[in-house]
Amino acid sequence: MTTLYDFELSGNCYKLRLLMSILRVPYDVVPVDFYPGRQHKADWFLKLNPFGQLPVLEDDGLVLRDSGAILAYLARKYDPSGLWFPTDPATLADVLKWHAVADDITATSSAARLNLGMFYDFDLEKVQQGAHRIFRIMDEHLWFGEQQGRDWLCAPAHPTTADIACFPYVMLSEEGGISRQDYPAIRRWTDRVRRVPGFVVMSGIFPAGRAAE
Repeated sequence: MTTLYDFELSGNCYKLRLLMSILRVPYDVVPVDFYPGRQHKADWFLKLNPFGQLPVLEDDGLVLRDSGAILAYLARKYDPSGLWFPTDPATLADVLKWHAVADDITATSSAARLNLGMFYDFDLEKVQQGAHRIFRIMDEHLWFGEQQGRDWLCAPAHPTTADIACFPYVMLSEEGGISRQDYPAIRRWTDRVRRVPGFVVMSGIFPAGRAAE
């Protein structure tokens, strides 16, 4: 049995819901009231994750923490094609690099969203500027990739967990006052992600063709 400890408005939790939908992994949900209840700091939750962070996944008795690590686990266990988390060393290194970039996006774009929507004490201007710096690098990377026939963050001609890891807090950036207007290659990439079979929505993230860009 697979159980996701989940907050509906968390982009990091959504990453897992998205990949499990794409891979058709059945799972149960235990809601965690991140805001305003702060249940992720409650004693019962800290027994699952002493770092007090979402998401947490339980799979056949194994407790997993950190969205990037869980994405890798789910892809390796439940994707028989091996496409979502490739084993080729160079490609794997590239995927893991973008998992790290996803953490930087969380630390900037998500932080801005938390500041404006949930009143977390972040330096709003600093995290917004940090998100724009990352988005400029991503947009250039994606634009040059398009010129070479590459549609995704990494070299394979298909999406990987790198795309899933980076996608949510790019799409939710407007909620942190971070416009994507100046990043056309990013907007095209997010449209491609939203067309992946099995794509599911969350609040603030809509199917391709329905969200105003």
